[in-house]
Amino acid sequence: MAAPELERALREAAAGPERAGEAAAVALGAVRAALAAAGGAAALSERERALFGAFLRSLARAPRAARPEGVWQRCFLEGLPAPALCVLLEALGCPRLHPKEVAEVLEQFLQEGRMSALLWEVCQQPAQAGSPELQEALLNRIVCLPDYVSNKLEGKNPPVFFPQNYFPLLGACVCFIPGGLDCSISFVSHVLGKVCIHGRQKEILGILLPRLMDLTKSDCIWQRICWRLVECVPDRWMEAVVLGFVQRAPGADVLSRVLGNLVVKNKKAQFVVTQKVLLLQYGHTTAVLQNLLGYLALDSLRRALLIKVLQELLETWSSSSAVKHSPPEQQQYISKAILICLSHLKKTEIESCRQELLTSMMEGVKCHLDSSLPQIRRLGMIVAESISAKINTDGPVLKFQAARVDGVGSFLLVSTVAVFVLILLVPHSRNDKADAALPLVSESNDKSHTAAPVMPDEELDTDDDDLIPYDMSEDKEVKIKAPVYIRDCIEALTGSEDMDKWEATIKALESLVRKNPEATREVSVELAKILLHLEEKTCIEGFVELRQRAQVAVLTTDPIPVAKYLTSQFYSLNYSLRQRMDILDVLVLAAQELSYPKSHGKTKHSGGPKPCIQLLPGSDSSKDWRRIVDERIKSKTRRFATGQSQMELASGANEFNSVAGHFFFPLIQHFDRPLTTFDLLGEDHFVLGRLVHTLAVLMYLAVNTVAVAAMGKALLEFVWALRFHTDLYVRQGLLSCISSLLISVPAERLLEDMTEELLETQSWLGDRRRRSMAPPPVFLLLMERTACQRQQMTLCCTQCTLHPHRLFVGSGRIELHKLGVRYHSVPEVQEEIMLCAL
Repeated sequence: MAAPELERALREAAAGPERAGEAAAVALGAVRAALAAAGGAAALSERERALFGAFLRSLARAPRAARPEGVWQRCFLEGLPAPALCVLLEALGCPRLHPKEVAEVLEQFLQEGRMSALLWEVCQQPAQAGSPELQEALLNRIVCLPDYVSNKLEGKNPPVFFPQNYFPLLGACVCFIPGGLDCSISFVSHVLGKVCIHGRQKEILGILLPRLMDLTKSDCIWQRICWRLVECVPDRWMEAVVLGFVQRAPGADVLSRVLGNLVVKNKKAQFVVTQKVLLLQYGHTTAVLQNLLGYLALDSLRRALLIKVLQELLETWSSSSAVKHSPPEQQQYISKAILICLSHLKKTEIESCRQELLTSMMEGVKCHLDSSLPQIRRLGMIVAESISAKINTDGPVLKFQAARVDGVGSFLLVSTVAVFVLILLVPHSRNDKADAALPLVSESNDKSHTAAPVMPDEELDTDDDDLIPYDMSEDKEVKIKAPVYIRDCIEALTGSEDMDKWEATIKALESLVRKNPEATREVSVELAKILLHLEEKTCIEGFVELRQRAQVAVLTTDPIPVAKYLTSQFYSLNYSLRQRMDILDVLVLAAQELSYPKSHGKTKHSGGPKPCIQLLPGSDSSKDWRRIVDERIKSKTRRFATGQSQMELASGANEFNSVAGHFFFPLIQHFDRPLTTFDLLGEDHFVLGRLVHTLAVLMYLAVNTVAVAAMGKALLEFVWALRFHTDLYVRQGLLSCISSLLISVPAERLLEDMTEELLETQSWLGDRRRRSMAPPPVFLLLMERTACQRQQMTLCCTQCTLHPHRLFVGSGRIELHKLGVRYHSVPEVQEEIMLCAL
C-alpha cells in the first residue's frame, strides 16, 4: 500500500518545483515519509526508481526557496544512492546550486557510507542498475570522482576528495559488502580494475588487501568472493590488478588465498604472470619474484606452469642473442628467477627434466663466458653452479673459482679500458699523474689473486696438536743474492731449480734491464720470449705485475726487435688468450712510456736573470753583503703584486716516433685470418675488443709522429671492416679508434688523404644515430682551412642542419659550441662522439 503513496508524493514534489517555504518542506517531508514506509530505497520497483531519479533532478534545478535547508540534502542521502550520486555530480555545473553546497552533500554522501550502499545495490540487483551504458557511466563517475570534483571546484575541493584519501575510502567500501549472500560482484571487479589501471593500486589495495587477508584466513566463503572478484576483472585491466596484488602481498601464501587458480582460468593473467613479469620486464624486486614463483609452486594445478616458466627462463638465459643484446640488469633479473624456481622444484620434477636442465646449463655457460662483460661471466658461473648442484646431488658438481670473487676476468677487461681512459682523460699532463695511476690496475689484480678462500682453523688437521714445536726464535732468514748480469737472469728463469733464486731474479729483473741497456739488447728477443711463456712457480706476491714490468722494460730498451717478435706471436698458434692479451697490455704500456718525456719539470721564477757582482777570491769580509742589501731593498719596496712561479714542462725527444709503425701495423694485418685455436671474428670477440682498444691507444700516442697519417688511414679501413660487429665492447673500441684518429692526425692530412673514408664514416655514424634515437651526438669532425691562424672544425649533425656546430682548436685548448653548450677539453668531445655507438 506504500507504493502508491510514494508514487503520488514523488509526482506532486516533481510537479511543483516552484513551491517555497513551508509548502516545499511539507512536499519533501512527504517524500521522505513515503520512502520510509515503502521499506527504504532497496525495496523500490523499477518504475519508482525512475520517478525518484526525476524527482532528484527537479530538486537540483529548483530555486533556493524551494529547497529548505537541511531537508533537500537528506533526500539525496536517504534515497537511491546511484541516482543521487549522478544528479549531484551533474549539479556541480548547475547555476542554481553553488558548487560548494553540492560538494558538502557529496562529502556527507561518502562519510555516511552511501558509496558502500551504492556498490551493494548494484551487486544485489544488477538488472535494476540499468543498461551496460548506464553502468559504464556510473563506473566512470565513481572512479573519476576526485578529478571531476577538483575540476569543477578549481582545486578548492575538500580533503576527502584528494586521491590519497578517496581511494582508500573506496577500498574500505568494497570490504563492507556482506558475505554469504547471493549477489554478483562483477561491478565491484570493474571498479577495482579501473582504479588500478588509473595507477591507484597503492591507495586502494593498501586498505583492501589487509582486509581480504583477514577475511580469507578461515572463511571459505570470502575466499570464493576474492577469487570471483579478480576473475571478473576485464582482460584490459587484468595486468594492473594482478601486478598490484603481487607487488603488495606479504607472501606467496597470501597471494594464493586471494588469487586462487586465476592463472589457470584466465589466459590474460597467465600471460602476465608467466611471460610479461618474468621475461619482458625486469624492474621488479626480488620479493615480487619470490611471491610470484612461490604462488605458482603452492598448488598442484599451478606447478605445471612453474616448470614451464623455468624452461622458458632457461631458454632465454642460454640464448646467445639474449646475452649479447639484453642489458645486464635484465640478465641478473632472469638469473634470480631461475634460482628461485630451482629452489621450489621437487626431486621427481628434477628427474623428469634433468636432461633439459643439463643442456640449458651447458649452452648458457658457453654464452655467458663468451661475454666481454665480467659481471655477465660471473652471473653465468653462479647460475651454472646452482643448476649443477641441483641436478647432481650425489655426483661431482660444477665449481668455478672466480664465480663469487673478482678474478682474472675482471682484470682482463679493466686493464686496457683503464689505460685507454686514463690516457684520454689526462691529455695535457701526460707525465707524472698517468705514471702514478697505472700501477693501480696491477694492484687490483694482486688483490684478486690473494682473495683465495682460506680454510678455517677447525677444518685443519689436528692430529699433531700434542707435538712440541721447535724453538725458532734465533733462526735468521737467509737472504738470496739477486743476479747482477742479464744472462744470469736468463739462466735462473729457465734452468734453475732453486725457487728462492727464481723469486729474487723475477723481483730484480726490471731494474737490472734498465741499468744495463747494452747487455739487454744482445738478448732482448730471447728474454722477451722467456717472459711471455713464464709461469708462476711459487706463490710470489705480485707476480703478474713483476712480469709485466719486466716485459715493458725489455720492450722499451730494444723496441724494434722485441715489438716485431711480440706482434708476430700475437697471431701465432699455440698461445692462450691470456698470453695474447698480455702482449697487447705490454705494447700499450711500452708505447706510453716511450711517448712521454723522461725528465721532470723544475720550478723557476719569472723574469730575466738578475745581475750579480763576482767577488775576488779571498775577500771574505764582505761575504754577506748581497743578502743584507736585498733585505734592505725588500723592506723599503712596495709591491702591489707578486709574480707566480711557473712549472717548466718536461721536454725531450719522442722515442715512440721512430717505432710507432712497428707497434701498430703488424697488429692490424692478420685480424681476419682465423687460426685453429684463435678466431678474432668468431668466438674470440673479447680479444678482438681488446685489440681494437689497443689500436685506439696506440693511435692516440702517435700524435705528432711521422707515421700518424698512414696509421690513421689504415685504422679507418680497419674500423670500416668491423662497423657492423654485434659485440658492444668491440663497437665502443671502434668509436675510440675514430676519436683518437681525429685527435692525432693533422687536419690537412685528414682532408687530403682520407676525405672519402671520413665521409663514409660520417654516413655510417649517422645511420646508427637515426636507428638508436639517442640524444644528438657529434658524428664526425670535418676540418676546414681558414685564413686565420686557428684551425676551425665543423661538426656535422645529420639531424639538425640549422644549428652548425663549430670546434675551435688553438693554443692546446678545444671549445665546442653546440646548441648553447660549451666543451672545454678533448675528453668531453670524445665522450660525445662515443655516445653514437650505444
